[in-house]
Amino acid sequence: MNSGHSSNRRHLAIWFPFLSADRLARARPETETGEGPVVLVEKDRGAMRLAAVSRAALSLGLSPGMSLADARARAPELDAVPHDAEADAALLVQAVQAFGRFSPMVARDLPDGLMLDVTGCAHLFGGEPGLITAARTLADQAGLDVRLALARTPQTARALARFGAGGVVPEGRDREAVRPLPIAALELNPADALALRRAGLKTLGDLDDRPRAPLAARFGAGFPHRLDLILGLADARITPVRPAPPILADRILAEPLLDTDPVQAVIADLLEETQQALETRGLGARLFILTVYRVDGARRRIGLGVRSPLRDAAGLFRLFRERLAALSAPLDPGFGFDQLRIEARALRPLAAEQPDLDAPPRPLADFDQLIDRLTARLGPEAVAAARPLGSHLPERAETWVSASKGGNSPAEVDWLEPEPGAPPTRPLHLFDPPQPVEALALAPDSPPAMFHWRRVRHRIVRAEGPERIEGEWWRRRERVRDYYRVEDDQGRRFWLFRAGHFGGDPPPRWYLHGLFA
Repeated sequence: MNSGHSSNRRHLAIWFPFLSADRLARARPETETGEGPVVLVEKDRGAMRLAAVSRAALSLGLSPGMSLADARARAPELDAVPHDAEADAALLVQAVQAFGRFSPMVARDLPDGLMLDVTGCAHLFGGEPGLITAARTLADQAGLDVRLALARTPQTARALARFGAGGVVPEGRDREAVRPLPIAALELNPADALALRRAGLKTLGDLDDRPRAPLAARFGAGFPHRLDLILGLADARITPVRPAPPILADRILAEPLLDTDPVQAVIADLLEETQQALETRGLGARLFILTVYRVDGARRRIGLGVRSPLRDAAGLFRLFRERLAALSAPLDPGFGFDQLRIEARALRPLAAEQPDLDAPPRPLADFDQLIDRLTARLGPEAVAAARPLGSHLPERAETWVSASKGGNSPAEVDWLEPEPGAPPTRPLHLFDPPQPVEALALAPDSPPAMFHWRRVRHRIVRAEGPERIEGEWWRRRERVRDYYRVEDDQGRRFWLFRAGHFGGDPPPRWYLHGLFA
C-alpha cells in the first residue's frame, strides 16, 4: 500500500465469512447436499481438521482449526467435504469483477474479502446507505453471506466488518466507532495478543488510552502506526486489481463493404495485427471474437474457440473461414459493413518456438487442429471430450466438456491404464442412474446365478468379482457396492453390483450398471 492522507476518503470493506460453504452450496445440486451442517476439511499434520464452516456449523460451536473427530463428537450429522482453496480463490476473482460495478478501485482483501475505494461513488447509489444496500443485494443474489462496513480508512472498515457490527461510520467518527472492538481487530501474532490480554488490555480503546512510546518499545515501532490506521488517525491507499489491457485489432473502413470476399481480406489483416500484439506480450489466446458493424448500427459477434493457445494468423484465418461458412444465419451486409474488430480473450502464456528440423512433431498436434476445425464448422457444443474427475464411483468418475474448452489432449489426460492383456474393468455403456434388477445368488456373498431385467431372465454362466467400492466418506448416504462382471448363457456380458450388506437396514439391492457387449 502507498501511504497518503485525505480527510474525505471512503472505503467499503466486504467480508464473506462463509465463503467456502456458500461456494459449495452454489456448486452442489440439492440432491447431493447432506442433512447436517456443512464443514470443509483438510489434512493438517496428519489429522483432518476443519478449514471452514457454515453458519449452521458455527452455531453449534464448531470453528476452523478444530479436528474433525471433535467436531463429529459435537455434531454427528455433520456434512464434511474436502476443502478446495483454489475454487475459493477463483470465486473471489469473480467477486472482484462483480463488485467492480460499485467502484473502479477494487482490491482483494485476503483471504476472503474485498476492499473498495468508494470515494465519490456513493451518490450514484443514493448515498452511502444505498451503496451498502446495493452491495448486500448483489451478494444475496450470488448466494453469498456478507458483512459490510464503510469508513474512512481501509483498516477501519476491515476491522468493523470482521470484528464489529459493520455498517456506515459517519465522517469523523471512525475513532469512536472502533474503540469498543477487541484487540483481535489488530490481527497480531498469538504471542503479542496474549501479552496484551495478560496486561489487562482487552479493547482498542484500552490501547488508545495508553502512550504510544511504551507500546512501540514492547511490540515494535510499527505497532502505533497499525493502531492509528484502524482508529482512522492515519490513512493508506489500497492497491486495486487492474486487469491487463485487452488485445484487439480494429479497422474503421472509409467505404462500406458489400461483399464477403473483401470482408475476409480485412479479417486476415486484423489477425496479423492480433498475432503481432500477442507475440509482443508473449501470449496466446483460446478465444477470438470477431465483431462486424453495419452502417445502420447493427452488429454481429462471432466467437472462435481453440483447444490450445494460438496466435498463428494463417491458421486462425482458416478456422474463421470454416466458422463463417458454417453459420446458420450468414453475414448480411445490408447497406454495408463499416467496421470490423477482432478481440483475443482467454489469454495464456505462449513462448516463442525455435524451429528444429530434427525435432519430432508435437504429439497429437494434428488431432488438436482437427478438433479446432470440427468445432469451427459444427459449433462448440457439437464436439465433446471426456475428462476424469476425482471420484472412484463410476457415475462420478468423468464428465463431458466442450472439446474446445477441454484443455489437454486425450493422451495427456490422467486416465487409469488397465493391466496389459487384462479385460476392461469398466463397460463402454453405463446406465445413469443404475437400473434395479431382481437377482438370485446361491450364497449371501456370492455372485448372482441369474437375474431379471426388462422382463427377460438371464442365467449366469461366468462371473468375476467382487470389486468392492465404498461410498465416498463425505456423502453419508452412500452404500458399499460389490461389483461383478458376468456373462449369461447367450454370451452377453453385464456389469452388476449389490448395494449394501446382508443383515443391514435397508436390505441389499442388485443393480445393473453397464453393458460390456
